Amino acid sequence: MKLSLPQKQVAEHPARFKVLVTGRRFGKTFLAIRQLAYFARQPNKLCWYVAPSYRQAKQVVWLQIKKMLNELNWVKKANEAELTLYLKNGSRIALRGADNPESLRGVGLDYLVLDETADISEHAWKEVLRPTLSDTGGHVFFTGTPKGLNWFHDLYQQGQKITDDNWASWQFTTIDGGFVPEDEIEQAKKDLDAKTFRQEYQATFETYSGIIYYGFDIKHNVRNITLPEDVTAIHIGIDFNLNPMFATVSYIKDNIINVFDEIQIWSSNTDELCEEIHRRYPGKKIYAYPDPAARQRRTSSARRTDASILQNAGFIVKMPSRHMSIRDRINCVNSKLCSAMGIRGVLIDPKAKNLINSLIRHTYKQGTNLPTKDEGWDHANDSLGYLISFLYPITKARTEVEPQRFNFQTGVANGRL
Repeated sequence: MKLSLPQKQVAEHPARFKVLVTGRRFGKTFLAIRQLAYFARQPNKLCWYVAPSYRQAKQVVWLQIKKMLNELNWVKKANEAELTLYLKNGSRIALRGADNPESLRGVGLDYLVLDETADISEHAWKEVLRPTLSDTGGHVFFTGTPKGLNWFHDLYQQGQKITDDNWASWQFTTIDGGFVPEDEIEQAKKDLDAKTFRQEYQATFETYSGIIYYGFDIKHNVRNITLPEDVTAIHIGIDFNLNPMFATVSYIKDNIINVFDEIQIWSSNTDELCEEIHRRYPGKKIYAYPDPAARQRRTSSARRTDASILQNAGFIVKMPSRHMSIRDRINCVNSKLCSAMGIRGVLIDPKAKNLINSLIRHTYKQGTNLPTKDEGWDHANDSLGYLISFLYPITKARTEVEPQRFNFQTGVANGRL
């Protein structure tokens, strides 16, 4: 099966888990069929193609794969009712739908394709399909067109980590596939709104409307970061909350905040957070930047404030005497993420995926300038915001004006206050 250069790049990569994000008509289904055949060429292998629905699997792939493998004279029997091809070498290729994930349990897979992954539930992958690969060491090919910033986006991020050889990911546009003429793509650009065109043809992960942290750009603010051995001080922004308690962990060099880790603890308290910080970063000087309400707030059962617990744990606590306004704190973060001069003052390691997702997905309530709180994206962002707003507050230039004096007293009526 002849492949295009982008398809070949994906097919020949040795990673166990491959994530391919493409525009429409790139040729991802053809590549999926090729990958199924490639793994099924070995005897006695079980390979599955899983689409969002059983009907979709039948409509999109069944006729194509049956025709291709019959032409290769590989097929011993085709079971139309079960959408399963029995090959002459004892291998099987079966098509399944993720609309009934419980029906996918109980098998051991050697190879798995998830097509249109963004339309498949994360539950179907993590709790049903992932265990089917454990005893076989099976490989997986995730593919599809983006659909917002759901778990398919998380998989793509996982594949961008250069420290994990098991994962790899690619992003190709429709035109990269070579199957759609340029004039057709230009026509689609005229027919569709800009956001839909970018998502469907340029394979971009589009953010929601009303995004708060517009200064964040995954291509420029995310890179692999490790804690240098010669760094003695760690700076940690903390958002106190029982579910979850969140801490953004960084070191600062040349005025750049390098976020190399995050801590998210559920149903916990400040004492446990301090223990976790000491466990992860022994011997380091810890600067803590909590919510200013830490002076009064108590997340422990004892009558101690969160601020006193941090101090007793040996942390150097830095917080303003009162809350900065939410708008000013957001402006501080956006300015540090990307200044008006284009300087990126915050770099984040992909390991801090909760912070990255929160920056991408946190939006304002519709019709207001108030951040949403019901989706849980505020905790990570607040922890980063407390750190940035304390260290790098936006100062407003003020011109001192001599007070004017009048011949009457304000606030006085008929000689009485």
